[in-house]
Amino acid sequence: MSKKMRWKILKIKHFKNKVRIRYFVLMLALFASIQFPGANMAARAESCPELKIIFVRGSGGKRWEDDNYYEFKRAIAEKMPRLGLSYDFLDLDYPAVGVGLDNLWVTVGALVGAGDAYEFGDSVNAGVRELARVVNNTCPNSKFVVGGYSQGAMVISKALPSLNPAKVIYAATFGDPKIYLPEGAGIIPAACRGDNLSDYRVYVPDCRAYKGLLGSYQPYEPAEFGGKLGTWCNKFDIFCSSYFSVTDHVSYISDNLYEDASRMIAHKITAAFGLDNEYVSPHDTAILIDSSSSMEPAINSFKNEALRLAKETFESGGRVALYDYRDLDDPYEPVARCNFETCSMENFEELLEEIVIAGGGDVPESLLSASVKVMHELKWRRGATKSLVVLTDAPYLSPDRDKTTVEDVVELSKRIDPVNMYIITDNTVAKDYPEMAELAEATGGMVFTNIGELNMLTDYIMERYDSLPKVEEDLSEYVLPKLEARVTNDNFGEVTVTYDGEAELVVVILNDAVLGVVKTGEVKIKDLDRSIDNRLVLVPLREGIRGEGTEVIIEKNVLEVTETTDDVMEVADDVVEAADDALKTINDVFVPKTPDTGVSY
Repeated sequence: MSKKMRWKILKIKHFKNKVRIRYFVLMLALFASIQFPGANMAARAESCPELKIIFVRGSGGKRWEDDNYYEFKRAIAEKMPRLGLSYDFLDLDYPAVGVGLDNLWVTVGALVGAGDAYEFGDSVNAGVRELARVVNNTCPNSKFVVGGYSQGAMVISKALPSLNPAKVIYAATFGDPKIYLPEGAGIIPAACRGDNLSDYRVYVPDCRAYKGLLGSYQPYEPAEFGGKLGTWCNKFDIFCSSYFSVTDHVSYISDNLYEDASRMIAHKITAAFGLDNEYVSPHDTAILIDSSSSMEPAINSFKNEALRLAKETFESGGRVALYDYRDLDDPYEPVARCNFETCSMENFEELLEEIVIAGGGDVPESLLSASVKVMHELKWRRGATKSLVVLTDAPYLSPDRDKTTVEDVVELSKRIDPVNMYIITDNTVAKDYPEMAELAEATGGMVFTNIGELNMLTDYIMERYDSLPKVEEDLSEYVLPKLEARVTNDNFGEVTVTYDGEAELVVVILNDAVLGVVKTGEVKIKDLDRSIDNRLVLVPLREGIRGEGTEVIIEKNVLEVTETTDDVMEVADDVVEAADDALKTINDVFVPKTPDTGVSY
């Protein structure tokens, strides 16, 4: 037998062995996929609790190791035992490629490589598919809560239209680069007046937040998810506000925003499951009592309700402070009976009884000055629901004896987080002095009248779970920086885009991936995939303010796509030719030749 023939036979034997091995592996895989019914039911019972809580991490986060996942999980897990539900947490299995955030620190030249832009888009789409699969196709009797940060927030907001709303209790997004808040548009946006706020706006203090750095998904809240979506955006976060701070984008843990969100989520869970043990947030409640002589007829009722409010606050894990005040000209300075560190249920009633009704005899009193003193002196906890409860039968001096104004009180209240003022007074004062209600409402609080409403006050305060302002109002006018951009040279794989406008720096974004920051007046993008349309966005930055991005669509190049297709076809032809050669070799070995007998058939 010739060496050539032996080589062919060995090659065929190798081929047949490979087929046998693959057939054996296939059978093993098929057998492994068959589970005994009892084992399958047990697995399902273990992995399908009443509630599944999913977190979608941001760019570069490692699954099961990401700090944002751990903080989101910790904040919610602390509140779950009292709800009495079975639950588990899932860190969504998707790439979360580390593209984009780090590039905001990189000032690049005029020539920028497309590089990882396509990988970022693939990562987001993979997350959308996996989230939809888990929510829609697993655990049919479980309810879901989903939360996501940065790239993970993009995954959620893009996936929402494809999720089954009946299975989702709540979706929370943090630092979403695709946020959409229509009330943030304009020179003086509606949000800056506190008007027309989106119902999913939970904490977005920047009233000019409009669209995210990477654009926006519209509608951001699908109709079937009304009341099931909330978004958090740090005030200066470059990805979701009108400002330019990377530090704020990576501070959702240190700023306790996951803790804040966990209270909202706990509230939604209790409502969805019809639970009686409604969750309330921790409270910091300061009680400020008018101790002038005119309060004598009602002081006992006021003290009783102050005692009930203090008791319920302490029992819920909150803190209480107690002050009293009169007119500064009595003379009488506001007195701190106890603060958040020194007040306890054991000493509060005794300190309350020490307040002596005296002085006064004239109206109004020095409420504005006392309110500022209380808010300044106390150490309020970030993330707690903050209340200043005022018990009085008199209006306030405006400005006060020490020149304190209503604006001073309101500004300080909002700056702290805010501190909501609740004023308890009688019907006559409330009717004759409407400014009492104006003061309370300007801080996010309200006025309660007559003794019969005192019980309502305690119930109202204790049932509140929100603690951060939806927005900070700002009536100043300023125009965001803008750009005009156009394609000036299209050389297949490299495209030049020129821009004009008032910008110190320009963020270059390709297909939702941040490529870097430039300041040259033009951008050259190389290594483009011309088989698809590419979306280039240039975002202007000026004096710490981010403008709206200018979009340029780089259309796919038909000529290059044709050439690419031709290359693929040539490779395919080579494969077919190689396959034909292999078949000929097999025929040489296994198909016997018809002897040449010279006879034609």
